[in-house]
Amino acid sequence: MASPSFDIHSAGPDEIPQAASIIVAAFIADPFARFVWSSPHAYLSAVPPFIREFAGGSFERGSAYVSGDFCGAALWLPPGVHPDGNAVERIIRDTAQPEHLDDVLSTFEKMDQSHPPEPHWYLPVIGVDPVAQGRGLGEALMRHAVARCDEEQSLAYLESTSPRGISFYERHGFKVIGDIQVGAFPVVTPMLRKPR
Repeated sequence: MASPSFDIHSAGPDEIPQAASIIVAAFIADPFARFVWSSPHAYLSAVPPFIREFAGGSFERGSAYVSGDFCGAALWLPPGVHPDGNAVERIIRDTAQPEHLDDVLSTFEKMDQSHPPEPHWYLPVIGVDPVAQGRGLGEALMRHAVARCDEEQSLAYLESTSPRGISFYERHGFKVIGDIQVGAFPVVTPMLRKPR
């Protein structure tokens, strides 16, 4: 495969399917996602509509950043913009493993409560197609977005759903501010970045 494109642009609403496909590919082995949707069919069916509701506001506001070749995406929600909580809950109730439902809903509630009270940029998801990983595309996507946070002197917040992601986020100035552990759900790590 050719090197991934570092030509990053803001994706519009007509590019949601391409961006959602990146996230689907990137998170296929993610502990968080596969706890919620453990079967391949459930995962592949539920994640695209979940992404539209969880991070869809980024497309309307010009903060859904994708690489030119659609191998990487970082879907940021600007201050004051939130996931559609009712729609997210409905998707989870309709698609999640029934035996995990209480833990999943409680985890999402705690994630919501972990956001800082001050205005902040929120990164619901960032991902790179596995065949393009390890070539710097995730770094380029993150640098692109945190530069805007620094320019605006805004806080940035995210939750790492995998222990592997923590060091990646720390390299970009994020600090662990706690952890979320509900029942059998994998640990989720809230992280905050102060502007530079």
